[in-house]
Amino acid sequence: MNPKLSWLFRLRPARRQGSTLPSRENNMFSDGTIDADDVIDLRSALALLEQNPGQLVTTDVPVDPLAELSGVYRYVGASGTVKRPTRVGPAMIFNKIKGYEGSRVLIGLLASRKRVALMLGSTPERLGFLLNDAVQHAIPPIVVDREKAVCQEVVHLASNPDFDIRKLLPAPTNTEEDAGPYFTMGMVYASDPETGESDVTIHRICVQGRDELSIYFVPGRHIDAFRMKAEAAGKPLPITISIGVDPAIEIGACFEPPTTPLGFDELSIAGALRKRPVELVDCLTVPARGIANAEIVIEGEILPNVRVREDQNTNTGKAMPEFPGYTGDSKAALPVIKVKAVTHRRDPIMQTVIGPSEEHVSMAGIPTEASILSMVERAMPGKLLNVYAHTSGGGKYLAILQFKKSAPADEGRQRQAALLAFSAFSELKHVIIVDEDVDLFDTNDVLWAMTTRYQGDVSTVFIPNVRCHPLDPSATPEFSPSITQAGNSCKVIFDCTVPFHLKDHFHRSKFKEVDVKRFLPDFDPAS
Repeated sequence: MNPKLSWLFRLRPARRQGSTLPSRENNMFSDGTIDADDVIDLRSALALLEQNPGQLVTTDVPVDPLAELSGVYRYVGASGTVKRPTRVGPAMIFNKIKGYEGSRVLIGLLASRKRVALMLGSTPERLGFLLNDAVQHAIPPIVVDREKAVCQEVVHLASNPDFDIRKLLPAPTNTEEDAGPYFTMGMVYASDPETGESDVTIHRICVQGRDELSIYFVPGRHIDAFRMKAEAAGKPLPITISIGVDPAIEIGACFEPPTTPLGFDELSIAGALRKRPVELVDCLTVPARGIANAEIVIEGEILPNVRVREDQNTNTGKAMPEFPGYTGDSKAALPVIKVKAVTHRRDPIMQTVIGPSEEHVSMAGIPTEASILSMVERAMPGKLLNVYAHTSGGGKYLAILQFKKSAPADEGRQRQAALLAFSAFSELKHVIIVDEDVDLFDTNDVLWAMTTRYQGDVSTVFIPNVRCHPLDPSATPEFSPSITQAGNSCKVIFDCTVPFHLKDHFHRSKFKEVDVKRFLPDFDPAS
């Protein structure tokens, strides 16, 4: 047996008796049950998973946060674009972190579409519709008194000479060549210095020193727009980084324009999902707000006109593994966050994510689906049946559209829907369109449609040299002469639908409908 894997077999399901997870006073009911409507924070979400077999495991075997922790979860449940072998599996809590007495780390909370649906009270197939509805019925966050903010139960001020965030929080590295430890699941929250409008999003944050972090912004991100406004005025931008929150917040934070334009606070999407406002609390050291029931809140400021090399402490030339499945190059000059304080709950749970994993697909892909559904439905109601932001594209690069043609006039509208999808989510690279009889969540079925309902010379639409995403390693002039600037791509529509006038020739074989449970009473078609 591979010695690196031997202790995986000592994993156990999360425990009901003597569990390290929430007890009655932390949102679990006296009869031991909880459902999605009762989830208000990370601990109640974990309590929900604890009572659903196969959704959560824990281990007491000490783990090194530097590469080993992510190396373990790569096998247990990362899935996504992670190097094989991997699989869809349970979320995992490491109860003992080397060098961090009393700390715990959670990974993989959202690394299963089924688990996300469970925590949001939906089904895997309807998540895009659920998110779309939440955008339409947003509930703004509210501010609560500090007495109600469990995130401030314990306070560490950076002004204390003994303060060192490197020793305080077990930020992992994903691989041995990472630029440094990263906070990968921090909800970065800040406000426009001119309008006061707020935004929450997730960014790549590398630990650089005892009280300094670097932050990477993909061009166009709203908090970067806030930062640039503050920097133009010669002022720092106050921010918070909330770690370990209600998964509804983590999903809602990943919406992008045009669905959520500048000034739209994505915390209001989480409010709609939970049918109650997200609670914020005023910070202790900066004029900003953190998520009141977060496990950990980092308070700080993005300094004006200060930059740092991302890998200054390691000189690896690498950053960390990103969602396409490749490790990105480190950046030469990134903005700096000056940490002012760290506050947290008692016995906090650090949450992290492997960049190229199914967890990223859930966070980025489900909001992508909602955005496409919204835009296409407005243009052609009832034609787009569903959308799947496919795992292989990290939730960003590839979308499967299930489209229904009902009349000859619908021919061509499926391609119009694809064009609208590109408009709804600018980082989308490829769209595959299938008919209503194809299961868009079954890759084998999608490839069957591409094999039997697609001819490359007439079924492909190329849109060259359009802005896409800078982390696509093929999006360079060296790869294609059609690309004039890194980050541009040739966007492609793969029309795998049957031409309407030929639909009668493409009926799938019809099988008799039967009740399988007569023969196999325990049969579960969803398993």
